[in-house]
Amino acid sequence: MVFNFETLVFVIVSAAAIAGAIGCVFSKRVAHSLLWLMLTFFAVAGVFLMAHAEMLAAIQILVYLGSVMLVVQFGVMLTRRKIQDVEI
Repeated sequence: MVFNFETLVFVIVSAAAIAGAIGCVFSKRVAHSLLWLMLTFFAVAGVFLMAHAEMLAAIQILVYLGSVMLVVQFGVMLTRRKIQDVEI
């Protein structure tokens, strides 16, 4: 089985997307969960770039990361209430 550079980059980017999704689900704090979700969105944009869909990658970064996730991240960071800070 022969691996070229594009296959190696795809495996790394897809592993980052899967790791980000798993980290988002299993994170204990909401702020950390949002950071994992941002990593997932970056990895999905990387997959779009590898598929030669540059416009979709730009929309992914600008719309999801630039506006939606940033506003949600600031909203979570500015709240005074501790969310899921209880040890089980």
